[in-house]
Amino acid sequence: MTLHYESLERHDVDGVSWLQLGSATDTARLTDDLREELVQVLLAVQDDDSIRVVVISGHDEVFCHGFDARQRLALKEDGAGFERLLPEIDAGRRIVSLIHEMPKPVLAMVNGAATGTGFSLALACDIRIASDHANFTPDTVRRGMHPQWGATYFLPRLVGTGRAMELLLTGRRVEAQEALEMGLVQELVPVAHLHQRTERLALRLASAPSHTLKLIKLSLTHSGQYDLSGMLEIEGDAQRQCWESSETTSHLRSFVQEGRLARGPVRVGRARS
Repeated sequence: MTLHYESLERHDVDGVSWLQLGSATDTARLTDDLREELVQVLLAVQDDDSIRVVVISGHDEVFCHGFDARQRLALKEDGAGFERLLPEIDAGRRIVSLIHEMPKPVLAMVNGAATGTGFSLALACDIRIASDHANFTPDTVRRGMHPQWGATYFLPRLVGTGRAMELLLTGRRVEAQEALEMGLVQELVPVAHLHQRTERLALRLASAPSHTLKLIKLSLTHSGQYDLSGMLEIEGDAQRQCWESSETTSHLRSFVQEGRLARGPVRVGRARS
């Protein structure tokens, strides 16, 4: 199923919702229309039980650009107050919150440039797979603006505080190989194989027990807020929820039937010295 919007396209197949930002004639820039439509689509896929994985990508050599600096300059020169930016800021908060709290994995297929707030959008996703043509430029500082859309939350958790400080203070461009080496992306593939590799991962996740994926994502989302004792409690509760799910029964049965367990007989008791 394919749904067309003004600023993005949604294509659903085999439990995966592919969200392509922008169009062939208009690169993905976070305009008012794109932000509004992205909120609408994320709300829709969040509540759609047939969708188990979400993939966000761009067009051609662009994943997503940030705000339009020329538009911002025109607002400043016209004497606009900060309240003119509030709708954009509120929409950004909602978008990254929807991605972060989505009860299903969200992948960023970074096909090209991710700049400014587009860089932040990629950070908000759970897993980033990038092509060798991708690059990342957190250049809001060069525009005299502060990073937004959760960049100061996600980036230090991915690359460490020192590296995040250096990137956000300088706004320098990070090429694909360096992004992989610093942990900014989880996988780097040739551009010709990007869609195929992302699809393979998305389908693998879509075939996994949805309740387990939801609980793993939730646990990892909370892991920075609790000590070990707190996380052990969260893990225990998640195990209980898995145990009580019929999905767990079917997946355990498949696991055993497919012979993934050890071939030898199960021995119970202490080993002899």
